[in-house]
Amino acid sequence: MPMSAFRGSASPTQSWNHFGFAVNDGVATLTFDRPQKLNALTFQVYADLRDLLTELPQRDDVRVLVITGTGRGFSSGGDVSEIIGELQKMDPRDLLAFARMTGTVTQRMRDCPQPIIASVNGVAAGAGAVIALAADLRILARSATLSFLFTKVGLSGGDMGAAYLLPRLIGLGRATELLLLGEPVTSDRALAIGLANAAVEDNELSAASSEVAARLARGPALAYAATKMLISKQMDMNLGAALELDTMTQALLMKSADHAEFYAAFREGREPKWSGR
Repeated sequence: MPMSAFRGSASPTQSWNHFGFAVNDGVATLTFDRPQKLNALTFQVYADLRDLLTELPQRDDVRVLVITGTGRGFSSGGDVSEIIGELQKMDPRDLLAFARMTGTVTQRMRDCPQPIIASVNGVAAGAGAVIALAADLRILARSATLSFLFTKVGLSGGDMGAAYLLPRLIGLGRATELLLLGEPVTSDRALAIGLANAAVEDNELSAASSEVAARLARGPALAYAATKMLISKQMDMNLGAALELDTMTQALLMKSADHAEFYAAFREGREPKWSGR
């Protein structure tokens, strides 16, 4: 697989044991594959997610990541038997290590330069809902639901960055409702409040997600990465700081190969051939 010139001595992971992963024409697809458990997450799934998202920025063959699930669930969150039961036995040090690992998944999704699409095929609950939230785009099957149900199990609704990300996406009032009450959000309501970018018939989800992913994979990857970075970093900046970061980023991209290719294509009356550089 093509790797960044700045890769260290460690070899990239060749296979992932706790979810499906494949790359085709610049599109990486991560598939949660425990359908009998509604793709509930285990300690190992979290760890593989953390590690994959650490490696992904170094892969030149991946332009976009699609996350989806098999069966009736996207992901129902932490496995009650394999995670919640075990957490009851842990001391504070191990509990902190686990909670930090889950938060690292969110952080690395937001820091990842490749756009991430959550293709939500069914139930997305708890941590599954936050993984969808942390993606850049959310495409939902008509039967899909999102549930931030942490308070329903006696925990804070502010899990894995949900209390930070959700108000910025859908507003304080609606985010407060979803995080306090933890009730399922249908695909239609998710679309209406801005939590979903699209809601499609169940049998059209794969094609709809693939179409968006292919469009991103064919496009100017450096421009997409810069845009994602600006969206993430500017959420906590004042206007002056944001404008300065815009200025420096745009000046840098004005010298990119892709911007030069746009101008050449414009003058020659053809479509640009993006290189991502």
